[in-house]
Amino acid sequence: MRREYPDAPVVAVAAVVLRDGKILLVRRAGEPGRGKWSIPGGVVKLGERLREAVVREVREECGIQIEVVDLLDVFEVIVRDEEGRIKFHYVIVDFLARPLSGQLRASDDALEAAWVDLEEAPRMDITRTLARLLEKHGDRLKALAELQDPTALPS
Repeated sequence: MRREYPDAPVVAVAAVVLRDGKILLVRRAGEPGRGKWSIPGGVVKLGERLREAVVREVREECGIQIEVVDLLDVFEVIVRDEEGRIKFHYVIVDFLARPLSGQLRASDDALEAAWVDLEEAPRMDITRTLARLLEKHGDRLKALAELQDPTALPS
């Protein structure tokens, strides 16, 4: 399925990965949102379960193995071109996750990857979707990120 000017919405997943008061962010290499910071994620492959997809995407994009803790939210990204045609339409399922292992590194899909203080993230050049997520869930994420033991995240 084409991502640009698709025939139907594209299903994607993303992960809010928390560790030591920080959130895992990537600077996007592709559109939409090229150059902006967001949470790692990507498109679900045919036959792939959502949780499997988000674990794979974070591993591929950042080199981090995660454990999915909970469903966090679902967002839609609809971008129209100058003529009003749908250029991008994503349905993004966001999961809360914790890191298990791995060495942080950015892949081809990301210009950079970094652990960012949750207080700093809203002041960065972030995607609108991440801004909405932080606005809606920021207090809960801050409370979870402040837990001393990352295994204490609710499951």
